[in-house]
Amino acid sequence: MHGSNNARNCTLQTGEGRLPACAPLAVPFVPFQQEQPQKYEARKGLVRGTLFPGLDLPFMDMVNTGELPDTPLHELQALGFAIQELALYLDTHREDTDALELYRAYQELHRNGLKEYEKTYGPLSHQSTAGSDRYAWLDDPWPWEYTPCPGKRRCQDPKMTGKCEMKEA
Repeated sequence: MHGSNNARNCTLQTGEGRLPACAPLAVPFVPFQQEQPQKYEARKGLVRGTLFPGLDLPFMDMVNTGELPDTPLHELQALGFAIQELALYLDTHREDTDALELYRAYQELHRNGLKEYEKTYGPLSHQSTAGSDRYAWLDDPWPWEYTPCPGKRRCQDPKMTGKCEMKEA
């Protein structure tokens, strides 16, 4: 077996968040997630693709250092991402009360943010119309059309720049 001797001599350092030099090519390796790990804030976690710095393993040393525009929609996306990341973590770390507390706090922020967002801009998904007296999902504007201009029904911002272009109705 090619490379099996190297695999036997390979010692894994847990908690480093890096692949060991002896890890064979094209064999998946995921570091064990430690108890009560450090966490990125939600917006950075969404950009980096994980809420946990210990699992942040950039491909070929390419690191996404970009930032999300500061919009209500991006805030909701970041909170939704963090909630899902924490849910997956809690599946295997049920006793981590700090993570559970953060999970619940993010859920509350997301719930309140979604309520405010939809009050200002309209439904974000077809499920949001369930409590309405009519089906409003097809009403203009669509979620990507109205980020920066609350109360203006035809505001367009397709690139999410935070700048508003008004279109004729």
